[in-house]
Amino acid sequence: MIKSMTAYATVEKTTDDLTAAVEMRSYNSRHIDIFLKIPSPYQFLEDKIKELISTRIARGRLEIRLQIEDHSKEAAALEIDDARANALMTIFKKLKSKFRLKHELTLDMLLNAGGIIKPADNLQNDEILWPVLKNCIVLALDDLEAMRRKEGDFIAADFRGRLEYINDCLNRIRKGSANLITQYQQRLKERIAALTQNIVELDPARIAQEAAFLADRSDISEELTRASSHLNQFDQIMKAAEPAGRKLNFLLQELNREFNTMGSKIGDAAIAHLIIDVKSELEKIREQIQNVE
Repeated sequence: MIKSMTAYATVEKTTDDLTAAVEMRSYNSRHIDIFLKIPSPYQFLEDKIKELISTRIARGRLEIRLQIEDHSKEAAALEIDDARANALMTIFKKLKSKFRLKHELTLDMLLNAGGIIKPADNLQNDEILWPVLKNCIVLALDDLEAMRRKEGDFIAADFRGRLEYINDCLNRIRKGSANLITQYQQRLKERIAALTQNIVELDPARIAQEAAFLADRSDISEELTRASSHLNQFDQIMKAAEPAGRKLNFLLQELNREFNTMGSKIGDAAIAHLIIDVKSELEKIREQIQNVE
């Protein structure tokens, strides 16, 4: 299946006193790279979140921003920062002694110094929090994958059009290279006749032997067979359920290798032009494959 690696999704869910919001952006990458931004009190959920995402996404760079709001009474509770309060009491006493101050230390002084009252660490437990957050992430992944599949359909349609053209070129190359011996015999006769101005009598057996040698050196039947097989595999992988990007990229490299070999063997100008056209199409496919999961 062809899926793009570029997509965006955002989901917000509220259950009882909890609100979870997820924003996802995905880009192309050779591997799966997950960059997660989550409020520090909930960092303990990071491994669970990444494991969940890895079951759905095979490749791509994902940037995920999570927001969690706890509206419960427990979350609104406050507590004293004992360490800071004790430190302030100690320093105030030292100041009073050093400067011989007569004023008594008051609660207002402590509160004005700041930092001695902080939110209580009363987070919702994992059994309550995780189901809400997991549901939100799953919904966001559903939207993300839907967008990736939709974009992938456009890429697949573009691939099919280009593959059809390459197959047509392959058939024309096969047809054009079918009578290499006859073509080389005719070329040798014409060249020798031009050089000798038809003074030297040509030996048909010798001409046939040289033409067969040249044709054997220019034989591309194996390359044609492999290229045809790679094109068929390309089409099958596109239709398969699993992610196709890495396999298609490998096949594309093999196709380039086969057509490069054909170009180095064949001396026919018409076939050489067809091979150039094919390589141009393969390059356009290569650019698109970089964004396929």
